[in-house]
Amino acid sequence: MKTTIFKSLLFSLFISTVCYGQYNSQQIDSIMGDAMDKFNVAGVAVAIVKDGEIIHSKGYGITSSVTKSPVNNHTNFAIASNSKAFTTAALAILVDEGKITWQDKVKDYIPEFKMYNPYVTEHFNIQDLLTHRSGLGLGIGDLMIFPDGSSFTLDDILTSFQYFEPVSAFRTKFDYDNLLYLVAGEVIKRVSGMSWEDFIKERIFNPLNMDKSYASFDRIKDKKNLAKPHDANSGELKVLPDYQEMINGAAGGIYSNVDDISNWMLMHLNNGKYGDSLENKLYTQEAQHEMWKIHTVTDVDRNPRYNSHFSGYGLGWFLTDIKGNMSVSHTGGLPGMLSKTIMIPDINLGVVILTNTSDDGAGIFSAVSNTIVDRYLGLNDFGWIDKYVAYFKSRKEKGDAATQKVWKVVDSAKDSNVKYEDYIGIYKDAWFGQVEVFLKGDKLWLKSHKSPKLNGEMFFYKANTFAVKWEYQDMNADAFVMFSLNEEGKAQRIKMKGISPNIDFSFDFQDLDLIRIDSK
Repeated sequence: MKTTIFKSLLFSLFISTVCYGQYNSQQIDSIMGDAMDKFNVAGVAVAIVKDGEIIHSKGYGITSSVTKSPVNNHTNFAIASNSKAFTTAALAILVDEGKITWQDKVKDYIPEFKMYNPYVTEHFNIQDLLTHRSGLGLGIGDLMIFPDGSSFTLDDILTSFQYFEPVSAFRTKFDYDNLLYLVAGEVIKRVSGMSWEDFIKERIFNPLNMDKSYASFDRIKDKKNLAKPHDANSGELKVLPDYQEMINGAAGGIYSNVDDISNWMLMHLNNGKYGDSLENKLYTQEAQHEMWKIHTVTDVDRNPRYNSHFSGYGLGWFLTDIKGNMSVSHTGGLPGMLSKTIMIPDINLGVVILTNTSDDGAGIFSAVSNTIVDRYLGLNDFGWIDKYVAYFKSRKEKGDAATQKVWKVVDSAKDSNVKYEDYIGIYKDAWFGQVEVFLKGDKLWLKSHKSPKLNGEMFFYKANTFAVKWEYQDMNADAFVMFSLNEEGKAQRIKMKGISPNIDFSFDFQDLDLIRIDSK
C-alpha cells in the first residue's frame, strides 16, 4: 500500500549522447542477468511498451526461495503505491460521468471526515485527497496500517486527522501520505455504490483485459503464480508473510503482473483509449491531462545528465522532465514487495518493474528502469547498476553502524539500576489509542492494544530512554521510547522515534503523544 518513495541518485557529471536506440529482448536479458548477479533479490519481472506494442514482457529469478518456482510475465506481485493511480483513474471515470467534480468537498460525501482545523475541513476537496498537500507530515498516521494486522477501522481513519499537528500551511508543501488515499477509496464507494475493489475490477481491470490482476490479496484464489515477499538485509533471502488486507486497497492494495500492467500503460499512453483500434475509451483526454498536471510542486532533480526543469505530483503520479521529455512515474513498497512504473509519453514508452525483495529491490528497479529509459532517450551508458549497488551498500552500512551503536550502549547499560515500576502503566494517544508498558517475567515490555505486532521487549538505553525491539522484524522498525517523569520520578508521558536512520517513513512513531491514563 504504502508507497515507499525512492528518489534517483544525483551524480554531478556531464553527459554525452548516442544515437537513439531500441532494446531487443536479448539485450534486456543481458541487463537483467547483470543486475540479478549484483543485487540480492529473489525475483523480478520487467515489461516494456513502445509505440503501442508490448516489446518485452518477462520474468527473472524465483517467486519463492522455498519453492524455487520461476517468475514469468504473469506472476503477480503486490504493486503497493502504484495502486494510487488506479484510484485516481477510478475518480476520473466518475468525473467524466458527471457524478463528482474534482473540486467537490470531501465532507459532502463523508460528513464524518474531519481535519485539524475547521477551515481545512470545510475546504478539503477530492483532489486534496490525492496530491499530498494536506499540511500534515510525511506518512502521517501510517502506524494504523503498518505493520499489518491492526484492528483500526475506517471510522478510526476518518476521524484521526483532527488530532494530527500540521507541519506546513494547507496546500503549500508536498508531504507524501497514504491515509488520505484510503479516504478517496471510500468516496468511490459512497458515490458509485460499489466497493473500491469491485469498482477497480469491473471498471478498469475488465475493460483493459487485466484478467490476472486482483484488487486485494484475499481475491487471489489460485496462488500458484504469486510472488512471495522476501527480506535480504541479513544477506540471506528470507520469506516474509503476505501483507494482510488494509481498510481498502486505494493506497496500495493491488496485485498485478507485468503483462497486465503493460495494458494499463498502453491505455495511459493513448490518453485513455484502448482496444485493437483504440475504439474504446476508459476516460477522456481531459481527465488524462488532469491526472498528468502538476498539482503539488516538488524539488527538481539537479543531475545535469537529465537537465530537468520542473518536478511535481499530479493525481497518483510523479511528474518531471528528462532531456525535454515529460516523465510520468510512481514507485511502490510493502514489506518484501517493490515496484516501479515509468512512462515517457513524448516517445510513447512505458516500463514496469516488479520485485519481491527488500531492500535491494529498490536498487534493481531504479537501476534497470534508468538504464532502459536512458537508452531510449539517446543517453550514454551511465553504469546505473554498479552505482546503485554501491549506494545501497553504503546506505546499509551506515544504517547498520548507527543501530549497532545504539545496541552497544544498551549492552553497556544492562546492569543499570532501573526501577521498572516507575514506567509500568497504560498510555493513550488521541489517534493511535492505548499502549501498555508491563512486566513479562522480569523484563519490561511494551505493546500496542490495536496494533498487536508492535509488541516487544524494552531495554534501558540512557536517562529516561529505552530501546524497544519488536517481535515484528519484517521491516527494520525498532524504536526509542522516551519517558517524561513527574517530580516523584513516575512516568507520565511517552514520545517515540525510530532507531535506524533507514527506517521506513510509514513507522511514524514521532507523531505519537502517549499520555498516562492508568498505572499498574
